[in-house]
Amino acid sequence: MTDRAQLDWKGLGYLISIVSVFFLGAIAWPKDSSPAWYMPALIIGMATSVVGMGCRYKAHLDQVRELKKTQAEARRR
Repeated sequence: MTDRAQLDWKGLGYLISIVSVFFLGAIAWPKDSSPAWYMPALIIGMATSVVGMGCRYKAHLDQVRELKKTQAEARRR
């Protein structure tokens, strides 16, 4: 298996976490008797969770890219 063909387990984990946010949000969706603040709080919480996971995944990709660059430089020496 080449480096390109390997499964990015961290990326898969973040994707699963993002999907789980939507499932949990669907369960927690406000009912008619819920307070007015409930829906905005739920939406903001879901959005910040997804954005946070996206940021962490971007940092992971940057780290992998930097590691590959460092390894390539080491091979050239």
